[in-house]
Amino acid sequence: MDLYIYYRVFLSNSEQLQKQATVMQAQLSQQYKVATELKRRPQDQDGKHTWMEVYLDVPDGFESVLKQSIAANQLDQLIDGPRHTEHFLDFSPCV
Repeated sequence: MDLYIYYRVFLSNSEQLQKQATVMQAQLSQQYKVATELKRRPQDQDGKHTWMEVYLDVPDGFESVLKQSIAANQLDQLIDGPRHTEHFLDFSPCV
């Protein structure tokens, strides 16, 4: 399963969020062997950027590990509002 997590960040927190999220994702990638991506919409809206964390092919129980890592890296203090998580499975139609 893949996780796509998006949230809003005030422009004044964007640089710090990028640094902390990059460190967090590198740790998770190394420890749990998941591919990660960090994305941001190019434009801001109402003084905020929309950010997205991507985690591909996550193992069972990864969401609880991620929650702990978010707290440990203090990302929740830089985010305005909730984190929204979407779950996707690979789909390969039979040919």
